[in-house]
This record gives sequence, C-alpha cells and structure tokens, in this order.
Amino acid sequence: MPSTLPDGDPAPPDGVLPASALAGLRASRFGVYLHVPYCAVRCGYCDFNTYTATELGGGASQASYAGSAIRELELLSGVLPGAPAVETVFFGGGTPTLLPSADLVAMLGAVRDRFGLTDGAEVTTEANPDSVTPTSLAELREGGFTRISFGMQSAVPSVLAVLDRTHDPERVPQAVAWAREAGFEQISLDLIYGTPGESVVDWETSVTAALACGPDHVSAYSLIVEDGTALARQVRSGVVPMPSEDDLADKYAVVDDLLGAAGLGWYEVSNWARDRGSRCRHNELYWTSQNWLGIGPGAHAHVGGVRWWNVKHPTAYAARLDADSSPALARELLDQDTRRVERVLLEVRLRDGLPLDLVDRTRVDRVVGDDLATVEGDRLVLTRRGRLLADAVVRDLL
Repeated sequence: MPSTLPDGDPAPPDGVLPASALAGLRASRFGVYLHVPYCAVRCGYCDFNTYTATELGGGASQASYAGSAIRELELLSGVLPGAPAVETVFFGGGTPTLLPSADLVAMLGAVRDRFGLTDGAEVTTEANPDSVTPTSLAELREGGFTRISFGMQSAVPSVLAVLDRTHDPERVPQAVAWAREAGFEQISLDLIYGTPGESVVDWETSVTAALACGPDHVSAYSLIVEDGTALARQVRSGVVPMPSEDDLADKYAVVDDLLGAAGLGWYEVSNWARDRGSRCRHNELYWTSQNWLGIGPGAHAHVGGVRWWNVKHPTAYAARLDADSSPALARELLDQDTRRVERVLLEVRLRDGLPLDLVDRTRVDRVVGDDLATVEGDRLVLTRRGRLLADAVVRDLL
C-alpha cells in the first residue's frame, strides 16, 4: 500500500528539535502514544498502519517489537530535556494485546523510567475482545494500566462479517466482566455505524448490547469507506452499497438518544462518557493541541508547534533504531494561522466548546442563526444538528 504520510521537511537523524519547540515544554500537558502495528486479520474497512504477521520480514517481528519501541523512548528522552511527567499513555494499533502483557508493561515501564508518570496518570490500551484473557488483563492492571478500550464495533454477526471482525459478540460482555474483575478503573467500547446492510434495528441492537455491559465510555464512529481498502473495492464494484448520509444521520440520533437516556453524555461529537472523570484524557490532549510523543512505525508526534512522523513500515522503523538513528521521517513547523485553524477543526467538536476569540463574530452569528450552535459564555457549542454537520460548520467558521 502506498504511504499516506505528508511530505514535510526532512527530520534530522538525531531527532533534535528546535529550541522554540522546547521553550514552553515544562508548563505543558504531556502524553505518549505507542503504536502496535500488528493484527491477527486485516479488517476490510481499515486503512490504519497495521500488518499481519505474514506480511512482515526480519527485524519487525512481534517478539522484538517492544525492544524497538523502548529504544525510541530512550532516544526521545535525550531530545526532550526538562519534559514534564507524562499524564496519559495510550497503546493503539493494530491490536496491542496481541503482544504479551509483559511486553506492554515493559513499554509502559520505559515511559515511567524515562519521563515519569503523574499521580493518577491515565494508561489505556485498545484490545479486541478475543485478544484478552482473565490472566492477561490481570497482568496489565497490575502493571499499571488503568483503562481499556474494546473494539466491539457491532453486536450483530452479519454486520461483523461485513467488517471482517472475527470475534463472537458474546465475547464482549465476557471481556468487560474480566476487565472489571481485574480492577480496570475505566472501560470503553468502540462502535461503528453505517456498515453496508446494517439496518436501524441492527444498530439499536448493538447500542443496547453495549449499554448492557455497563461501560464508562462509548465511542461511536460512522463508517468511512477509505480508498485502497478491501471495502472500497467492494463498493466500487457494486458488491455492497455506499452508506447514505441520511442513514448515518438517523443512526447518530439513535446512539445519542440511547446513550443519553442511559446517563452517558457527549463530550466530543463521536464520544460519550458517564462523567467528566470517564472522558478519555489522552484524546483530549489531541483535541486541545497539547504535546505528545508518537512511538512506533508511522506514529505522529507534536511538541511546541513541531509535528513529526515516523517511517511507516515496521522493518524500516526497526532498522533505523538498530542503527541508533531516529525513526522520524519528516516534520513540519506549524505557523500561528495553521495552529488556529487546527484548533477550530478540533475544538468546535467538543462539548466544552470553541473559544469565541478564535473566530470572527459575524461567522459565529451565522452558525447560531442556522441552529448549528449556541453561545455558552465565551464558547461556541454545537447543537445536535451542528454535530451532524460539523464539517460544514468548520467551513462556515473559517
């Protein structure tokens, strides 16, 4: 698959950042994302930087991956003198829990040793329901993980089959129960709506099944048919239909109503939490343009207005680290206008709202007049209609 990384400017082999990026680092919020690029099966809708074991050659095996990630953390600790303690750590993928629990705990230990963790740090791993056991979950919890996000996607077998998901729907409540027994403080479930052939009743069934698990947090994303995926080829050839905008809007209303009635409120267009303490603090770092490191092949990072990204393939990633070189491929220095635009793109989607001083008041009055948003104090907050049309709201504001 061709790289989808932006061009940017070449990144230095030692990974050193300009002094301007480090100036306010100590006073910032700081997180770490660790990308684990392995999956047991490639899902037909997914365009993430993931690989099955059969696709990888030497130097990029699952067995050696934790060591490579730890070497990158060691390199970055020398690049970021005076970095604050890490307040959120997120293991994503791929399927991080395909690695042994001991490897994930070791990678977390490297974050703690090199940067430190704040008291009450949020430590999340994504997981497939069929990639965990009571023992592995207990090991992760004992090793410092506090939050787990299960890729449920749907409770309807026919929908899971279209998505190429391999788990039994009955495994989801079982995995959630095991995580509770292991002592996880926060449990999230990820859902996808708009799968070809999924009815509104199917979607209601999935949301109701998710709520029956008693999650603290739910993410619900509309299916996007990405170019280059197996699902895109099926749509292009007419094997499956493209989801309609009306269908997606109806299903968004369903999930918002059902989650709201169960006591989970929206705090980002596609995310609902039981209370403020159940929000994903790591994602809030992204959405509010804070600082974070991205560890692993293809991972992105942002510190002080400098954004960089690693080489995409795990073999190239491991080779650079084996040569004591940074795996960063390229980077860009964000100017003030770009940073303002990105803040509008992200913060308008938040329940906490977009600061009014980021946008022209005439444009604000226009979207309020169109019932797309309301003004709450010094913030602009989307209505449900505005959430359904969030991209259009951004265009209007900019």
